[in-house]
Amino acid sequence: MPGTQRDIVIGGGHNGLVTAFYLAKAGFKPLVLERNSQVGGAAVTDEFHPGFRCSTLAHAAGPLRPEIVRDMQLEHHGLRTITPEVCVTALSPDGRALTLYQDAAKSAQQIAAFSQKDATKYPEFEQSLGKISKVISEALTTTPPDIDHPSSGDLWSMLKTGRAIRNLGKKDMFRLLRWGPMAVADLAAEYFETELLRAVVAARGVFGTFLGPWSAGSTLVLLIRAAGDSHPVGTPTFAAGGMGAVTQAMAAAAKAAGAEIRTGAEVIEIRVQNGVATGVLLSTGEEIHARAVISNADPKRTLLKLTDPMHLSPDFVQKLQHYRGNGTVAKINLALSGLPKFTALNGDVSALKGRIHIGHEIDYLERAFDESKYGNFSRQPYLEATIPSLTDPTLAPAGKHVMSIYMQYAPYKLKGGWEDRNGEAQRKALGQTVVQTLAQYAPNLPELILTHQIITPHDLEEKYGLTDGQIFHGELALDQFFTMRPLLDWARYRTPIAKLYLCGSGTHPGAGLTGGSGANAAGEILKDLRK
Repeated sequence: MPGTQRDIVIGGGHNGLVTAFYLAKAGFKPLVLERNSQVGGAAVTDEFHPGFRCSTLAHAAGPLRPEIVRDMQLEHHGLRTITPEVCVTALSPDGRALTLYQDAAKSAQQIAAFSQKDATKYPEFEQSLGKISKVISEALTTTPPDIDHPSSGDLWSMLKTGRAIRNLGKKDMFRLLRWGPMAVADLAAEYFETELLRAVVAARGVFGTFLGPWSAGSTLVLLIRAAGDSHPVGTPTFAAGGMGAVTQAMAAAAKAAGAEIRTGAEVIEIRVQNGVATGVLLSTGEEIHARAVISNADPKRTLLKLTDPMHLSPDFVQKLQHYRGNGTVAKINLALSGLPKFTALNGDVSALKGRIHIGHEIDYLERAFDESKYGNFSRQPYLEATIPSLTDPTLAPAGKHVMSIYMQYAPYKLKGGWEDRNGEAQRKALGQTVVQTLAQYAPNLPELILTHQIITPHDLEEKYGLTDGQIFHGELALDQFFTMRPLLDWARYRTPIAKLYLCGSGTHPGAGLTGGSGANAAGEILKDLRK
């Protein structure tokens, strides 16, 4: 039958494009099917007001794994990254600001204005985090082992990981074993006494999750994120032209390697016969046969919606239904007629070129989380904002700016819902809350707003296909990590349905915009295809 040797990738997000590239590079002919009019998934750039462009969802890279950037030759395909000297500026209601840099010594000078003790401890924390995150980084690049029947390759990987842990030395080895289950608030408090510094470190352990800083296991999230970037508060990596430039370069690389990409092609069903995936059905009625089907959608959408659950065991279905993924992030993009004046910065524009952190103490972050637990969005939210037009003037007209804001916590399961008239009122109230919160630090912000774009967790599900609005395709948690992501016995990118694979962030390592899941999945899929 014509076309039966084609390998289909569902979804043109960054992991899907990475997987398609490696399959094409190996000589296969993947076809990427993307339901939207452009590839990119959560890494896209849109014009949301005439002349104003912004990274619609993700506004910074994970960062991407260096070997993926090298293999795909993304710079050759037009990608230019921007890494400002400033990592983050954390603002406090008392009019003070803490600016942290890529340079640890420069950061320590800033911290010394708050606490000399913390200034001394900061480089020590960065050094330990760097050593520990290097070990975790190696684990994230490997396929989780088959627990019941480990292969020689699995045993070798586990041996290398064990040796790397032992080589940390006794002190850092015990830190690694102890830190993972800890609440990130406890970790921050062990090192630092300054609340503002504690909060900005802890925020990295709760970003994008249904966790607060006092939640057990939140330090694991920090460690997973540090595996790609060992800086204590993370290094912002932006793309010239917005994050859509990353996925456009990936698409170009995949095409150059031999992949085919179709946009406006919505898959509504994965065809299965006798326990084997045989192809897909599009919303247009077109059916495409395939040798293998690889889904960049999240596990629940892939196996409980696109696939008929009758092809799965009741036990598997029940476990997958309980795979946690409560969305908590909303995104607000602002078109501004000028640059906001942050009171604490006294006109220091350079401090705004990295990330802007709003959440001045651990208890502030925890209270913001508390509201979401009971179905309300936080009226005093944790915010992470960027003004990308400061480092990339092409995003806005001369003298004007765009502001990109992550807001936590906005629960997917909101009381009254995000839809209908009540939902529209909730959407407006959320936007007002974000602006009012920022106005406490930049009083002239409201008068600068030309328009705003508000994206709720419900929008993330409806438009971008993220089940329950979860940006990581499932909670990053101790029981949903490594050999248990998404489920125990199914962490090797395969599914109970033969020739149906997963390559999205719902698989290991699932740490955001790094490309790790896509690259790892490609390695396993190629083993099967070559057989």
